[in-house]
Amino acid sequence: MRPLVARIDTAALSHNLMAAKRLAGKARVLAVVKANGYGHGLARVGRALRAADGFAVLTLDEAATLRAQGLSHPIVLLEGFFHPDEIAEIARRRLQPVIHREDQVDALARARVEHKIDVFLKLDTGMHRLGLAKKPWLAALERLKSLPHIGTITLISHFARADEPEIGVEHQLAVFRDAAQGLNHPASLANSAALLRYPEAIADWARPGIMLYGASPFAGQTGADLGLLPTMHLEGRLIAVQFVRKGEGLGYGHLYMAERDMRVGVVACGYADGYPRHAVTGTPVMVEGRLTRTLGRVSMDMLFVDLTDIGNAHVGSPVTLWGDGVPVETVAAAAGTIAYELLTALAPRVRIEET
Repeated sequence: MRPLVARIDTAALSHNLMAAKRLAGKARVLAVVKANGYGHGLARVGRALRAADGFAVLTLDEAATLRAQGLSHPIVLLEGFFHPDEIAEIARRRLQPVIHREDQVDALARARVEHKIDVFLKLDTGMHRLGLAKKPWLAALERLKSLPHIGTITLISHFARADEPEIGVEHQLAVFRDAAQGLNHPASLANSAALLRYPEAIADWARPGIMLYGASPFAGQTGADLGLLPTMHLEGRLIAVQFVRKGEGLGYGHLYMAERDMRVGVVACGYADGYPRHAVTGTPVMVEGRLTRTLGRVSMDMLFVDLTDIGNAHVGSPVTLWGDGVPVETVAAAAGTIAYELLTALAPRVRIEET
């Protein structure tokens, strides 16, 4: 087998969920498991996070996968339904769609279903992605309340800048509170960043995502800084060792020119595996338990690492691309992206092992 594996630590997933639940206090926790459980495998993550109060996904297929695991929890469809034909299955599987357009309310009004449907009604408080403005939102709420086949209505919004300390959630929270004044409905507001930093925004349902997977939503911090454990460990091995003389170039475009005579390792991992192509020379990596750096351009199936100061490195030496000792946030920062992208971009060809 090609020596590349993503080890998924289910105990770490459980640990991070407990951290979220402690922060949430009396609020319930809706574990966000969209995008194939942030690349960790939806069914696996669902089982590991069984202690959550509910789950949030995007599609009916994702919801069906969780139901197939025997999970009877509330399952929220974060983008609602895409066509009225989906409403019957939503009712049958006891799913809870996010309603963010007036035509979705129209479709629900026309629907004939056997079970009541609990819904989340989304207010646009300033992100301007999904949701209704205050006036049509209030009108939609009154209309939904009048429908006999609509059950619980939870009010929901999403923070655009909860990860930015100089901005935070104050303005959007004020907009929400103004719109929801006097309404007796549960609410869901806090994503990972708000849950970690703004307890006043937690409301009735918290929606942690990235923190469940051991990564920080904040620039300049790692999950470890927040008491979280990494859940995905991308590990490979050296498949070749080269000796490069000072002034010689490495890889496509010779983006790296050797500054001295040096030993260079080749790792069986590239951008077709989900490792970021634009990770620059100097991106941290660990070989034989020692931190070193990548060199040159990442290719489709391989990348280079500096072995100059790791004298015992050889073909077969273990390599950590991210995970223990190499926070995924630092790899992402070196590539000009975020940990979310790296975790969700793990390619299907990468072998997964559960620990």
